[in-house]
Amino acid sequence: MSPTIRVTAVTKTYASGLVALDNIDLEIVRGEIFALLGPNGAGKTTLIGVICGLVTMTSGQVLIEGHDIASDYRAARAKVGLVPQEIALDIFTTVLNTVRFSRGLFGRPADAVYLESLLRDLSLWEKRDSRIVELSGGMKRRVMIAKALSHEPDVIFLDEPTAGVDVNLRRDMWALVRKLRDKGVTVILTTHYIEEAEEMADRVGVINGGKLILVEEKAELMRKLGKRRLTLTLKKPLSTLPSGLEDWPLALDDDGHCLTYTFSAETEGAGIPLLLGRLGELGVEFRDLSTSASTLEDIFVDLVRKVA
Repeated sequence: MSPTIRVTAVTKTYASGLVALDNIDLEIVRGEIFALLGPNGAGKTTLIGVICGLVTMTSGQVLIEGHDIASDYRAARAKVGLVPQEIALDIFTTVLNTVRFSRGLFGRPADAVYLESLLRDLSLWEKRDSRIVELSGGMKRRVMIAKALSHEPDVIFLDEPTAGVDVNLRRDMWALVRKLRDKGVTVILTTHYIEEAEEMADRVGVINGGKLILVEEKAELMRKLGKRRLTLTLKKPLSTLPSGLEDWPLALDDDGHCLTYTFSAETEGAGIPLLLGRLGELGVEFRDLSTSASTLEDIFVDLVRKVA
């Protein structure tokens, strides 16, 4: 299957000499949810801007369903819906007119049934005749999303779509994302709420310093880079690790009251029985134990730290 989006050797260097994007290669397939993660200033928004034709790249090529964003801009842009971080709306027009006008900009015929369905999905139908100036911040964000989807794009970019919004909008947003994916729409999102990417994304890309340092299936990423932890609550606190445990990846926490064993998620805890046996031999007793696994946020923080 040919990719919906193909980014090849894309760079962006500003006049100041800042390299915002450094030789980016990326392919995104139809109907997937792709999460682009990175710290502030990493290049996420610049990359989205380049793909959507809003930022001029220094070199490289971007194809959207085979249409070159430079030489075939209109056809490429018509395939894309973008929800930017900033809210930019005509505050004196109504919700319905805003969305209807946006659809018309892309040359799409009027479709009252589709627009009603879209506004209902975003809990905006009851506000359809309200002027934008009368809406709350969360409602304005919903209108931005409705605008981006008004022309029924094949690809939707969500740049921090739920930043600073209420829980209800976040829930509605992700329900809508799932519905779009089920219809074959490709969704690319950036988010500071990494737990959302962990729940929603099929694949994850990590960008830092303008470089795409990793692209991986989410499940495979969690398997390969994830860690598991066994935490033992000790009956008596330890000031140092007993002799004979130096070769184990152990750490004392909570002022010596807890002993933590960290191991790869791929090993499925094969060393735990050996460790517990060794602790018994050394007379280290515990009264409770618990296990936990790395989150996507843990993996992201480790990756960014390593390349910083």
